[in-house]
Amino acid sequence: MALAPRVLRRDDDSITLYWMLPSEFVERLKLIHGVEATTILAQLRPAARVGIWLNPLRGDVSEARAALAVLGCELTACPWHPQAVSIPADQKSLVTTSPLVASGEVYVQGWSSMLAPLVLAPQPSETVLDLAAAPGGKTLHLAARMQLDGVLSAVEPVRTRFFTLKENLQRCGVGQFVKTYQVDGRDVGRKTPERFDAVLLDAPCTSEARFNVDDPESYSFWGPRKLAEASRKQKALLRSALDATKPGGRVLYCTCAFSPEENELVVAHTLKRLAGKIELMPIELPIDSRPGLTSWSGKELPSELALTRRVIPSVELTGFYLALVRKM
Repeated sequence: MALAPRVLRRDDDSITLYWMLPSEFVERLKLIHGVEATTILAQLRPAARVGIWLNPLRGDVSEARAALAVLGCELTACPWHPQAVSIPADQKSLVTTSPLVASGEVYVQGWSSMLAPLVLAPQPSETVLDLAAAPGGKTLHLAARMQLDGVLSAVEPVRTRFFTLKENLQRCGVGQFVKTYQVDGRDVGRKTPERFDAVLLDAPCTSEARFNVDDPESYSFWGPRKLAEASRKQKALLRSALDATKPGGRVLYCTCAFSPEENELVVAHTLKRLAGKIELMPIELPIDSRPGLTSWSGKELPSELALTRRVIPSVELTGFYLALVRKM
């Protein structure tokens, strides 16, 4: 796997960009996203802006917004989420070292991550599961959307991450509402069959959308073997999520990867394995996005994968993939 500088030409203006990224990753990204690959690669650096969630579980979010302004933060409101803002990256430490974070009034989180709870749309009184929950940001959004009414369970197998999850939930005001479990998510469907109305699976992945071109450690592990390993785990987790879902319930599968092996191919495998038992649902996003791939590596994929969505990175967003599955 080459780690030499790569050249990617943008045909419209002949700009040449040099990247210290795996050559196979660059070439695959061009096949997946075509001319937009240049735009995507340009975003694989530390974010210019940092997202912040104003936590309604800790009180009036207008007060948290005002407190951020007092700190000297230059706020940009999120046009599609009333509890989200962003700040310049060089102001992040103003927030993370402030009492606002310590008290749980605000939570530093990218805007792309906020899309998942928005799409799953849990309702008060529902029984909901976050199957790969640490560090807990999306779990907090689920709890807030449920208005602390119903049942919300959060699963994380890794001990250190499990305690980070518990600490974040407690600090941000969910109290005893969220039940946390240190178990392998692949076992949950077998242990709690058909129990949940809605399941969020933000699956462990290669995190390709978070590669930093200036930091080789962020992508040095990447390769075909790592993709295959991630895909196997993701298929097992998605099957477990669906087993744990009630008939008529829904599962949102998402990753921060670009690779079809971790996205469309995982969903296509599950559609085939559970043919007639599940279906893809359309996803309406408040941002610009692309349909999921319906072919890859010379092979046709189920046409309904066009209902899944790929989020293109920008100043405010990182790459993200979402698929909403209904259990029939």
